[in-house]
Amino acid sequence: MTVNFCTIASGSSGNSAFFAAGRTKILIDAGLSGRAIEQALAMRGANPRELSAIFVTHEHSDHIQGAGVLSRRYDVPLYMTAGTWGYVSHYKALGKLAEKNRVTALPGVPVVLADMAVTPFSVPHDANDPVGYVVECGGRKIAIATDFGHASPETAGHFFGADVIIIESNHDLNMLNNGPYPAHLKRRILSNTGHLSNVACGRLLADIYSPKTRHIFLAHLSADNNHPALAFQTVHDIMTAGGINVGGDVGLYVAERHRPSVMMEI
Repeated sequence: MTVNFCTIASGSSGNSAFFAAGRTKILIDAGLSGRAIEQALAMRGANPRELSAIFVTHEHSDHIQGAGVLSRRYDVPLYMTAGTWGYVSHYKALGKLAEKNRVTALPGVPVVLADMAVTPFSVPHDANDPVGYVVECGGRKIAIATDFGHASPETAGHFFGADVIIIESNHDLNMLNNGPYPAHLKRRILSNTGHLSNVACGRLLADIYSPKTRHIFLAHLSADNNHPALAFQTVHDIMTAGGINVGGDVGLYVAERHRPSVMMEI
């Protein structure tokens, strides 16, 4: 069975990705308005009425903005960790939801849908029990994590052997250190629970790359502290120096901030 997928948007203004296999269609994160996600799905021939589930990585608004709207509008279950549910429930971040659509996901425990298994894994980020996800179907594996400050061995291991990797390449270190952000925000981004730099992303990919990996998407680029071409070149050069044939054995792409990628198939 094939898996079709696309990134819908990526960055601090909103994050979301779509995955489809057989009867199962899901979103991972819904950080744009419900209307914007509907329009993006329509651009790629997908129907939000067919969504099986929405999986949320953490409670920051650029990951949950449209989740409540879509859940109510299309009666879609929302999956997130207990820590994330605790935050969004306390602050009423998603509005009123049907109880049946409030589902707790446990790191390390697969959620088995009709034609897909989705497993959350813990990541180091300054949120309440944040996770990335591994999506598996018919021997295919996609690993996605777009907010984490460093690659712990546990986190890194989930990327190994993935056919597709969608991973944060948030900032260029020089741009961040010499840029206009206040010192406290720079410290947050650079911390072990902040965001992954281009260099750290490239080194991680060089370490965990396997011949099975066919596509890598660089995600969650900072609008102020990065450029798509810079992120691409930095990661490309580090992987190439590690003996990886980028552009030949594996495709490297940058997820666009405001528009969906092409629908890809594995």
